[in-house]
Amino acid sequence: MIAAAGEQLQPQVWSVPLRTRFRGLDVRDGVLVRGPAGWGEFSPFWDYDVAESRRWWAAAVEAACEGWPTPVRRTVPVNVTVPAVDADRAHAIVTASGCRTAKVKVAEPGQSRADDLARVEAVRDALGPSGAIRVDANAAWDVDTAVGRIRELGRVGLEYVEQPCATLDELAALRRRIDVPVAVDEGVRRSEDPLRVDLREAGDVVVLKVQPLGGVRAALRVAEAHGLPCVVSSALESSVGIAAGVALAAALPELPFACGLATVALFTGDVTSEPLLPVDGALPVRAVEPDRLADLAAPSDVEVRWRARVTAVRG
Repeated sequence: MIAAAGEQLQPQVWSVPLRTRFRGLDVRDGVLVRGPAGWGEFSPFWDYDVAESRRWWAAAVEAACEGWPTPVRRTVPVNVTVPAVDADRAHAIVTASGCRTAKVKVAEPGQSRADDLARVEAVRDALGPSGAIRVDANAAWDVDTAVGRIRELGRVGLEYVEQPCATLDELAALRRRIDVPVAVDEGVRRSEDPLRVDLREAGDVVVLKVQPLGGVRAALRVAEAHGLPCVVSSALESSVGIAAGVALAAALPELPFACGLATVALFTGDVTSEPLLPVDGALPVRAVEPDRLADLAAPSDVEVRWRARVTAVRG
C-alpha cells in the first residue's frame, strides 16, 4: 500500500549551494515529496545507481505516507561537522556551533597529514579537554596508513574513527592494531543487505543513515540486528531529510553518542524558513514545513535529471 501511494507523489526539486566544498560537492540538490503524513526527501548522491537509490526513495515514501515511530526523547544531541578546511576555519566553526562534540573530516584528496593534524588540533583547542572528537576518513586509507594516521591524530584524543578503510576485512585488521574504537558507515549502508553484514570483528559502533538504509523503520531493524552502539548521521540533506534522522535518533532505545545531524549549517540556505539547526548542541524532534521551495528551485537541467531519476526508481 505504501509503495502504491509513492507512485502518486509529485517530486519538487531543490538546489542549494554549500558554504564549503563537502564530499566533492559545491551544490547540494534533491527532491521533496508531500504525502498524507508530511514531507519526505529523496536525495541520493549521483554516484548511487538506480538499485541502491531505491532505498533512498523508500525513505522518502515512508516519511510522506506513513510517518515515523513514536519518539522516546524530545531532543537529540548533535555534533558539529567540520569539513576539510584550514585550522583557523575549523576552530571558528566549532566555536560558533555550541556543540560539545565535533566530527572532523580527514583524508581529503590533495591534502596532507599535516593538514589533518592541524585541523584536529584546532578543534581540540576550540572544544577544550572535555569535548569529544571523532574523525571520518570516508574509507580513504589502507590498513598501514590508517594505523599511522590514527595513532598520530589519537594523541589529541578521539572518541572513535569512522570508516577509515573501505572493506570489513581491512577494518577487522585495523582494530587489532589500534585502541581507538572504529565506527562502520559505508560498510553497512552500501552493502547488499545491511541486516546481514557481519560486524563482529570489524566495528565497535554502527553509523545509521535514514535514506541509505531505506527509512527510519529499516534503520531501526539494522540497529537491532547488530546490537552495537549506534550513532545517527545525515546524508547531507535539507531540514526535511534531517527531520527523518532526528526521528530515528529519537526512536532508538539507547542513544550513547551525539548524532551527526547538524549539517544544515553547511548549506547557504534551506528549504524552510525554520531550519533544523542546533541550540545548545541539540536538535528538537519536530516536523519541517518546506516553505522556501520556490526560492530554491533547481535549474531546468537539474530538475530534468531528478525527475528522470524518480521515474527510474519507481520502475
